[in-house]
Amino acid sequence: MAATLAACSSLKKNDCCAPNPFAEFQNRAAKFNSVVALPQFETTPEEIAATATATIAAGNTALDRIGKLGAGEVAFANTIVALDDMNFQTGLASERLGLIEQTSTNAAVREAATEALKKLSEWGVGVDYREDVYRALKNFAATTPQLAGEDKKLFVETMRDYRRAGLELPKAERDAVEKLRKELTGLETDYDNNVTKAAKTVKFARAELAGVPDDFLAQIKTGADEFSVKANVTWHYLSLMDNCSVEATRKKFIAEHDNLAREANLPLLQKILGLRDDIAKKLSYANYADLTTEVKMVKSGANAVKFIEDLKTGLQPKFAAELEEFRQMKIKQTGDANAQIFIWDWRYFSNQLKKEKYNVDAEQLRVYFPYQRVLDGMFAIYQRIFGLKFEKLEAPYKWVGDLQLYAVSDAKTGEPMGLFYLDMFPRDGKYNHFAQFGIIAGKKLPDGKYQRPVCCLVCNFPSPTAEHPSLMSHAEVETIFHEFGHAMHTILTRAKYARFSGTSVPRDFVEAPSQMLENWPWDKAVLDSFAADYRDPSKKIPAEILAQLKTARLATEGVRYRRQLSFALMDLTLHSQITATNLDTVLALSNDKLGEVFLPLLPDTAFVAYFGHIIGYGAGYYGYAWADAIAADMATVFEKSPGGYYDENVGMRLRKEIYEVGDSRDVNESIEKFLGRPRSIEPFLKRIGVDKE
Repeated sequence: MAATLAACSSLKKNDCCAPNPFAEFQNRAAKFNSVVALPQFETTPEEIAATATATIAAGNTALDRIGKLGAGEVAFANTIVALDDMNFQTGLASERLGLIEQTSTNAAVREAATEALKKLSEWGVGVDYREDVYRALKNFAATTPQLAGEDKKLFVETMRDYRRAGLELPKAERDAVEKLRKELTGLETDYDNNVTKAAKTVKFARAELAGVPDDFLAQIKTGADEFSVKANVTWHYLSLMDNCSVEATRKKFIAEHDNLAREANLPLLQKILGLRDDIAKKLSYANYADLTTEVKMVKSGANAVKFIEDLKTGLQPKFAAELEEFRQMKIKQTGDANAQIFIWDWRYFSNQLKKEKYNVDAEQLRVYFPYQRVLDGMFAIYQRIFGLKFEKLEAPYKWVGDLQLYAVSDAKTGEPMGLFYLDMFPRDGKYNHFAQFGIIAGKKLPDGKYQRPVCCLVCNFPSPTAEHPSLMSHAEVETIFHEFGHAMHTILTRAKYARFSGTSVPRDFVEAPSQMLENWPWDKAVLDSFAADYRDPSKKIPAEILAQLKTARLATEGVRYRRQLSFALMDLTLHSQITATNLDTVLALSNDKLGEVFLPLLPDTAFVAYFGHIIGYGAGYYGYAWADAIAADMATVFEKSPGGYYDENVGMRLRKEIYEVGDSRDVNESIEKFLGRPRSIEPFLKRIGVDKE
């Protein structure tokens, strides 16, 4: 079950003694009493099924050992820590299969991974209800152990999880919760998989795509006067919605996009929300929002709603003013004095405003951001501020030809820190957004050695063409800085327990360190280190263009952020108002809330059925705004430092106080240690243009 790969296993026999950089990396790790390993990926449905079976069997064996302990035999190591060890081993399989499900080029393998994950998830729910294991843990708790620091946190939260699972309920009620949770996990896996599989190609004539960049048109031309745009591919969607001047085309395309996965996921979502509410109530919570937020920074659903509602109110004047400016532009363009801004208009007029008023054309800026230069430039920055060294390795196994693998070491000591893969361009059947996937978590192993982490960035940047390299938008540059921040969070961990390592922090904090790093591509010195016209690298982005870009961002931030708040309030509303008695109102309620906070959706569309965050972030999407407030505050530490965004002392403080500790201590303490002061929301309000008064 250990996801390791021998250093030479993928080499031909007669090459086995050839120099192997990965083997050298492993040997170096041994000198630091740590272990580096690469996952051995399953490549057939049969291997995937066997992994799930073997993982469950090994997990049950580990649980049996805990469950057989008598009251006089229990200790911290063989109960609480042993459970973390078991979860770590199970995680090796589930994280790996999760990546396979989202990236394999073989549809049968993806389907097998989905089924295996459902089986593992259902089994994982059952783990919470092993009475023999809980008895052993309670016997240990009865010894009133004197624990401190990370050990105490692991003990307290492990026991808390059993309470939250319902182990203190009468058996019949506890069994009912277990049954509901098992049903829920399968539905959630199916929902996620349906989002990934959802695909729709919409064909247009050239006249219907007026305003869309020629370069994009060249890539999607499929006939003499036929252009095929994929509604499920993010950069296709944005290229059309940002640039197409034909309102009917935008309206038609957003309707197709917002109905992706509708038929498959709407019935599932109704069941999921009903089950979540039922589980919460059986556990004595008012609703699922209260259940899930209890263990986060925000502490309750009501607190989350208030936070978002306050931001919504604060943004209202700016939001209204921006929409009116868009409306005046539409009046001028259409000649209709009664023109209104609709859901299919805002991206287009936001982009037009930036072009016309601020002389910022996002498409024209792409020439400054060829993918490889951006990647190399970002690597140089992160290596410098975090004191690291990245080395490119040849991946022993590649699930796609352009996959890349890098090893990360401490620049000063040479200590291996971990590895990351890059799977960066779109293809059919692949996860269609941008994310970091954990594969092997950081963890102190039973033998005292430290397992260093492995992760993968799965992204969908524009593919290179025969005419030019992959060219990124400035927003996509922000995205890669963000997602690679998650990779740093994963790789730089030193938490003892898998439960606390890397990005395993409260969901309303996990985005903050990465959101903070989105500030880097807005700094002239940072951009000058890598951004250059790929046709003439001597040409940098002019300072006045960057200044206009910043002004344009603020000029449209009210609209952009109100949209984010609409997702958050829709999510919280569904998880506090949907019960078994009103499941048929899910679509109407979600559309009403989205329209109330942002702009009305097209009738008979079901955006919520394609909103993947409703699964992983159920009642937690507010966390993006919550974390954004923390991120803006954290960024000021760099901004006010002598070295600015290149300040190595602040970078090392971020590494040590945020990345290394993960969730091994209260994140509020970690944030204040990094800031050197209490938190403030002022930088965030200033950034989004909210007037405190």
